[in-house]
This record gives sequence, C-alpha cells and structure tokens, in this order.
Amino acid sequence: MVSTKSLPGQATTKMTLEEIAKLAGFSRSTVSRVINGDPNVRAATREQVWQIIKACDFHPNPAARALAGRRSRVIGLVISQALNTIFADPYFPMLIQGCAAACDQRGYYLMLSLVLRQSDDTFRWLIRARHMDGLIVASTLTDDLFVTRLLDDCLPLVLIGRSVESSDIITVDVDNEHGAAKAAQHLVQMGYQRIAMITGPLNMAHAIARRNGFLNALRALGVELLSEYVQEGDWSELSGMQAMERLLRMIPPPEAVFVASDSMAIGAIKAIRAAGLKPPEDIALIGFDDTPLAAVVEPPLTTVHQPIDQLGFLAASTLIDLLETASDVTGNNSAQHIVLPTELVVRASCGYALRCAADGRSISQRFFDEGGGKHRVFV
Repeated sequence: MVSTKSLPGQATTKMTLEEIAKLAGFSRSTVSRVINGDPNVRAATREQVWQIIKACDFHPNPAARALAGRRSRVIGLVISQALNTIFADPYFPMLIQGCAAACDQRGYYLMLSLVLRQSDDTFRWLIRARHMDGLIVASTLTDDLFVTRLLDDCLPLVLIGRSVESSDIITVDVDNEHGAAKAAQHLVQMGYQRIAMITGPLNMAHAIARRNGFLNALRALGVELLSEYVQEGDWSELSGMQAMERLLRMIPPPEAVFVASDSMAIGAIKAIRAAGLKPPEDIALIGFDDTPLAAVVEPPLTTVHQPIDQLGFLAASTLIDLLETASDVTGNNSAQHIVLPTELVVRASCGYALRCAADGRSISQRFFDEGGGKHRVFV
C-alpha cells in the first residue's frame, strides 16, 4: 500500500506526468500505459499508479493522450431520438445512469451525443476526428445507415437493442419477445377476449420484437387480434393517448390493451379517463419498462420489467472490455449478443384484484394457481 499522507492532493500547482511517475516509483512510460488502459500492465502496478493519480487529483491532458496513444478514455453514447422523447421518457435517464456508472467504475468518461439528424458533419465529428475510443448506440432503426457507416469506419461499437442487420455486431438487449408474450398470457389467463395492442414505432427492432412476441403468444392461446386493434405509437405519452383514443372509437372497444412502453401506457390511461371511463374496470392495461412512474400512476401500472440501468451498465462494460482486451483496437473482434431477462410485474391496472374477487379466489390463491413465481404481484 502506498502512503498518501505527504502527497499534494490539495496542491494548486498542476502536476506533470513525470512528477506522478516519480511519486509512484515507476517510469513515465509505465504511468502513461496505465492511464491509457494498456492490458499488459500488472494489476498491482495499475492499482498503485491510480492510487497516486487520485490522491494528487491529477488529470491527464486528453488531447496529449489521444495524440500519444490514440486513446482518450472517452466513450460516446449516441441516442438518435427526438429531444422531447429523450427528456420526457424515464427510460433514457435510467439508461444513461447505467452507462455512466460503468464508465466511472472503470476510469472512463461518458460523452452523450443526441443525434437529431445524421449528417456528414455528424460522422466526421463522431468517427474520423476520433474524439472517442468507442461508441454505444441506442435506439437504432432496422435500416440504420448510421450503424453501417460506423462499422465501415471500424470504430469499436456496441448496440443497445438488436438491429435486424446486426448479426456481426456486439449487442446488449432484453428479451422483448418473451416479455410481451408474458403480457399476452396474463391477459388471456384473466379471461379477456377483446385484446388490443399499442406498438412502438415499427421501424425499430425492439418495437417489432414486442409486437411479434405479443401476437404470437395470443395465437398460440387461440386468440386472434383484429388488425384495427393494433395501433402504432412513437414511445411518447402523447402518441399513447392518441392511439388509445382511436381504439376507444372502435365498436366494440377492446377490454384490455398491451402498451409497448410505460410512457405510452400513461397516455392511454389519460385517454381512458378523458372518455369518462375507468381503468381497469372498463379497460385493463399492461405496459412495458417498469420505470419509477409505473408504481405511482393511478391506477398503478402492471408492466413488463426490463433492467434498464443494468442494460446501460452492461453495454458500457462490454465496450470497455473490448477496448482493453485488444492491443490494436480497430473494430469489433467478434459478435456477442447479450440478452437480459424480463419479468411481469402485476399491479392494479390489469384488473387482477377485480378478477380474483369475481371468481371467489384470494389474490394469493390465484397467484399460486397460476404457477406462483412466474411474476411479481403488488395488488
């Protein structure tokens, strides 16, 4: 253990790399290799050098490091979504928090890039200027030229969510199909017949996966949806409200609706109330995400839980592993497809408690009759 009692941690004079090397008892080149994440440096040496760096509050010059070792220890998180969606939907702050936690743990910096239009200037800045060692890309489209151009330029890359064309890319995702299937099975188990769905934008792979998982599970259970009972949204609360309004105008309207995101589900609840109806007595709802709002909206929202912060953490950790295990990182070494599990969280909006009362069973009895442990119940 290195003693830090006499180190200039509070010094106002900016320290140099040579001074850090002298304090750590290693050569300047060894300290430089530690800062730049060289995987060949012994763990004990790396720990000792970082202890000195932190004690001295030393901040290496990013530009100099990029020139010397082509490493900045900066990774980018690119989100290609409208600003009102990014800042209104709790999903994205939770995802960013997970990415940032992994970067902080590993000594990297996270740069957030909100790509509103994919121009040539965007590519020049993100890729060819090499401001970042690698990129995490979220919310990709099924035919996303942005990802194709990133691959062509051999920048280390991890996708959050799986693109249709991503067989040779590292991806981190949740089991969207299985999660949506659980929602379908739960609604059918409770006896609903007229079941509808509000999808996400169907040019995004995870929206397609949720739609397919839900529809396939219903077919397997002998339930066919009318085509007009499938309405498309764009993940926003407003689009969920508008889609629900369209469903309410149908004759007959649905008894239950699976909504492919919590934000859209909250919009759907508002539309139901505005029509003078009451969820779940008149229309039952299930969402997808399990953001913090799901537990506090009225009625509390039954939803498919996905581990959003863990998704971000794992995406950043996977990218950093890629950067630190390759001696000459020029792109992805091999494809990995990491899939995290989903879980149904049962609250009041699906009418679970009402159905239990109607068939004379307690909530706990119905839970065990349905194979308790397959989902969580909070009603």
